[in-house]
Amino acid sequence: MLLASSVAMATAYSCHSPENSTSNADASPTQVKIDEFADLEILRYDVPGFEQLSLQQKKLAYYLYRAALSGRDIIYDQRGKNNLTIRKTLEAIFNHPKTEKSGNEWTKLKEYAGRFWFSNGAHHHYSNDKFVPECSQDYFADLVRACDPASLPLQDGEDVEAFIARITPVIFDPKLDPKMVNLTEGIDHVALSSNNFYEGVTQKEVEDFYAGFPHTGQDPEWGLNSKVVKENGQLTEKVWKSGGMYGSAIDQMISWLEKAIPLAENPQQKQALTLLAEYYKTGDLKTWDEYNKAWVQDTAGTIDFANGFIEVYNDAMGIKGSYEAVLSLKDFESTKRIKAIADEAQWFEDNSPLMPEHKKKQVKGISAKAITVIAEAGDAAPSTPIGINLPNSDWLRKDYGSKSVSLSNIVHAYNESSANSGFLEEFVGDTAKLRRMKEYGNLASDLHTDMHECIGHASGQINPGVGTTDKTLKSYASCLEEARADLVALYYILDPKLVEIGVMPSLEVGKAEYDSYLMNGLMTQLTRIKPGDQIEEAHMRNRALNAYWVYEKGKADQVVSFEKKDGKTYVQINDYEKLRTLFGDLLREIQRIKSEGDYEAGKNLVETYGVKVDPELHNEVLERYAKLKLRPYKGFVQPKLTAVEENGEITDVKLEYTNDFYGQMLEYGKEYSFLPAIN
Repeated sequence: MLLASSVAMATAYSCHSPENSTSNADASPTQVKIDEFADLEILRYDVPGFEQLSLQQKKLAYYLYRAALSGRDIIYDQRGKNNLTIRKTLEAIFNHPKTEKSGNEWTKLKEYAGRFWFSNGAHHHYSNDKFVPECSQDYFADLVRACDPASLPLQDGEDVEAFIARITPVIFDPKLDPKMVNLTEGIDHVALSSNNFYEGVTQKEVEDFYAGFPHTGQDPEWGLNSKVVKENGQLTEKVWKSGGMYGSAIDQMISWLEKAIPLAENPQQKQALTLLAEYYKTGDLKTWDEYNKAWVQDTAGTIDFANGFIEVYNDAMGIKGSYEAVLSLKDFESTKRIKAIADEAQWFEDNSPLMPEHKKKQVKGISAKAITVIAEAGDAAPSTPIGINLPNSDWLRKDYGSKSVSLSNIVHAYNESSANSGFLEEFVGDTAKLRRMKEYGNLASDLHTDMHECIGHASGQINPGVGTTDKTLKSYASCLEEARADLVALYYILDPKLVEIGVMPSLEVGKAEYDSYLMNGLMTQLTRIKPGDQIEEAHMRNRALNAYWVYEKGKADQVVSFEKKDGKTYVQINDYEKLRTLFGDLLREIQRIKSEGDYEAGKNLVETYGVKVDPELHNEVLERYAKLKLRPYKGFVQPKLTAVEENGEITDVKLEYTNDFYGQMLEYGKEYSFLPAIN
């Protein structure tokens, strides 16, 4: 997934964030912003076109909406075994009628709760670092004591005081489960990551366990939907399915999916929904593959959805899929741009700088469209991707095709929220480039997203006999795949072909994207990192890798340079054509690494160019950014779908907007809480 951020960017190879986007000065941010706290800004998005749907389509959307939210508990538990205990405790405090919701201590606890709900747990949604409340432990304990014990997630035989003693370090001790995903080189990535995908096992044991599964080149995504534990000295999987782990939530999801099946818009969509329900019943990953085959063939429906255990970024091993759901309707007008790119997919593959043996001879079935998001859940909310490309299996994409989507109303909301922020004025030192970025920045970012998803992830092929990247490239797989897809977009955004097919007016758009991408990768994404830290998040590593590699390789010709003006550092591109050539060179090498499974070369690229931070430059960027009083991360409240019934029949479905993030989180806790505190 392409992820989004407020300073320029899910493996649904879903990816891009507003980190890469610039804004038109005349947009109005007041229309979308509803709240802000800590380093977060809460936005809302509109859903144009919903009222024009037929009753059948609205009912289909309603049932898929309920299915999506029914799995909400799962993402909390996946991101940490104690998260549901913490969440249920916060809900008890907030829902208690006698809780005094005022004062400095309450403000601090409320901010913690907001951060927790935003991140689907106690670890930052982007950095994966644990955060703790700034209020005192005594204050928190008094709030818990005041609650009705029946509302607290007490264990059998546990009284309130014992519960306080148990949960206090879980919430307040930063050294307990400090990192949700730990990608530091040379450590045990399984044992030292605090997610709930593994328990009591080591990285070596996990690698050996999955090495024993079949590897024919057309196998399911082994391990995608399970937790690995050790029982009687042997590793085993606790599968996420009906009757298995997360079964009570999955049963709710199945019931709503089965209501949706008769309302499908076409046979392909009906088959996909039927297979998805069957997959949740059985946990059979071969059924998941069959679902994906059917899903990519549904290209005619107005309503679409992604639902499942999909992205693997929350697992350092790149195996376990996080629960997520995106419900949408087709944006017919905006689809024209991305479809124009998809229609030329074979041309892009044939003319890419890849080695001939790494190119696909026949690019199959790329379906591309822009969508209007109706609602999101799980790992897609509140922080959302702005582009998605599925399925993730390389062999499925090669043999059956893929769907690429751009989330048009999400992008629009991000653009409006960033207008007049002063960000570009602060970090762009060239007046002509600033003017170009303001004029073309939104289109440039959209095209980057379109190509990243549509032709980026769909390009290239793995050599026969070489394993999947989670086996060959291990913890570096996600970063390298995102870097590869970015490079496809960067290489072609300065190609006259895009002008020829009518998706951009001139190469000035490509130059605006180069300026934005290099500024972000070399400098401004550092606003997301604490002083002294290195880069760990996969998308940030990818952008740093691409930017610093071309900077270093182009040094002799001054292709890209850092320049000082009035004591401030700026990124200067001096030769756009040579920069494009360098992007092509790096793309060729990363595709070779993927195609050949060259772990050492991939590791060397990431560790050399994608991890380290210049502390002096970092401090400067943080100081300049702080003066803008901006928050680096943004996310969304979701619209609410409500069924209107007469005599037991749904006669309409109403879509309502909310301006209360905290209220929505508490409402979800009441309506969609199906799992016990400990799983």
